[in-house]
Amino acid sequence: MTPEPARTSDAAPASDAARTLDASRALDVDALIDDRRTRIVVCCGSGGVGKTTTAAAIGLRAAERGRKVVVLTIDPARRLAQSMGIDRLDNVPRRVKEVEGDGELHAMMLDMKRTFDEIVEAHADKERAAAILGNPFYQSLSAGFAGTQEYMAMEKLGQLRSRDEWDLIVVDTPPSRSALDFLDAPKRLGSFLDGKLIRLLMAPAKVGGRAGMKFLNVGMSMMTGALGKLLGGPLLRDVQTFVAAMDTMFGGFRTRADATYRLLQAPGTAFLVVASPERDALREAAYFVERLAADDMPLAGLVLNRVHGSGAAQLSAERALAAAENLEESGIVDQEGGKVGGRNSSDNPATSGPAPTETSELPETSELSETSELSEPTADPSAAAAPSAAADPSVERLTAGLLRLHAERMQLLAREQRTRDRFTALHPEVAVAEVAALPGDVHDLAGLRAIGDRLAG
Repeated sequence: MTPEPARTSDAAPASDAARTLDASRALDVDALIDDRRTRIVVCCGSGGVGKTTTAAAIGLRAAERGRKVVVLTIDPARRLAQSMGIDRLDNVPRRVKEVEGDGELHAMMLDMKRTFDEIVEAHADKERAAAILGNPFYQSLSAGFAGTQEYMAMEKLGQLRSRDEWDLIVVDTPPSRSALDFLDAPKRLGSFLDGKLIRLLMAPAKVGGRAGMKFLNVGMSMMTGALGKLLGGPLLRDVQTFVAAMDTMFGGFRTRADATYRLLQAPGTAFLVVASPERDALREAAYFVERLAADDMPLAGLVLNRVHGSGAAQLSAERALAAAENLEESGIVDQEGGKVGGRNSSDNPATSGPAPTETSELPETSELSETSELSEPTADPSAAAAPSAAADPSVERLTAGLLRLHAERMQLLAREQRTRDRFTALHPEVAVAEVAALPGDVHDLAGLRAIGDRLAG
């Protein structure tokens, strides 16, 4: 019989249980990166959840555990270079210094246009490559055509893997509206290259000369008229020239795209979905998980980033708020102060009256002090504690404010827990690694190591 997952003790505080994952459902990051069969780790997720930091931390941890790693980032904000102590990142892998252990760490940032240029230069003769690179339509396409960045990321991944120089490639996916555009890019490119528009634009070049122009004018007069008005005649000619020059390369694009797609489905690849413990981010994460499963992509697990905690989790939000309200109620403080001032005051009827006349019966001052401290109990126990209870009002206000901040933190923890529970209920098969939130931004290798330690649990 399969043993049940470890349960949290009923005696443990609910807040502690909220922060604990079952061991059977915890993602073992070290086992993943130590496995030499793992050759590619792809970090995907919605924008702003820490994909770049996660990719860099995994790459550093793998390198310091003996792997030869390259981290490919597509993040336009150059935080990765700063955190790794590199002056700049570009299309060439650069080695990161001060890596501890026997491994190596290299990092690079995708240069979309340069990658496209490299493909043209590698798969076309010198004359044809010069014609393509100088074509105005190609220059616009390679610099910012929709989907080009995602496709070039796939191309660069294929290039890195084919060189076999690194035994682990960590990929930070593009900051697209949908992070899975990275997966769709090869199919979209194939559809584009096989589309009717491309075939029609290629037809005149294949027919050639006046016959081609006659075909274009007779068979496509309506379309070219519309395109000419929309794009202008010069641009339409640039497109036709580009298509004619790229004709021999289209098959290579499709072949490489299909090969890279199959590479992502291979057993040596592991996808990590990165999310923050927020409703929208985990909703996107659930979509990514389902989409990866539908495309037969190997999912390693979920990295839940920036999870909050508390060093005083035993104090619930309700108790903290109640204590803050008690401190802020001026009536309670006034009552305590009244007791203090009233015991020896002439306004107190219990102690007012004429002073005793037979002073000779009273002990000396030092004797009175010793007697009242050691032997005679105080008539009202609250009187002895009264001076300490009369705290500075500013201290009370500060304490109440801190209690309210703590209550807000505990409410945040509860919301994060509920959100995580919804995800794990929908996807109980997905292993999860929680990364505790750091007090500040990561800006150096020490910060990346701290993230790696949290990833590994």
